[in-house]
Amino acid sequence: MGILDGMLGNASKVDTAKIQTEFSRILASSERVEQAYQLIRDYFVFTDKRLVLVDKQGVTGSKVEYHSIPYKSITHFSVETAGHFDLDAELKIWISGNPTPVQKQFNKRLNIYEVQSVLAEHVLR
Repeated sequence: MGILDGMLGNASKVDTAKIQTEFSRILASSERVEQAYQLIRDYFVFTDKRLVLVDKQGVTGSKVEYHSIPYKSITHFSVETAGHFDLDAELKIWISGNPTPVQKQFNKRLNIYEVQSVLAEHVLR
């Protein structure tokens, strides 16, 4: 992921093995990382059990919030593909009890359909 992509708010795919190791302390013993994406310092991680949003806070990023969302709590989601003049695609996820969706932006190099498929696989079980 380039610096410009990060400043523009675009997310990029991250190696799942790296995330599995890096977040081993917060994952259940049998939990497996299936997809992971990085937005500057923050991550969102799709496991076989939940969606984990990772928010690194402060200048140094030493304070970290891990927000776990069980797939059964996701009420609906949408994708907006990048157009000719758009630089990015957008994923919106609505969580029960919260009228405001979680929004993430992806650059054109990342296949938004892949992200949507991973989410659909878990939510629609």
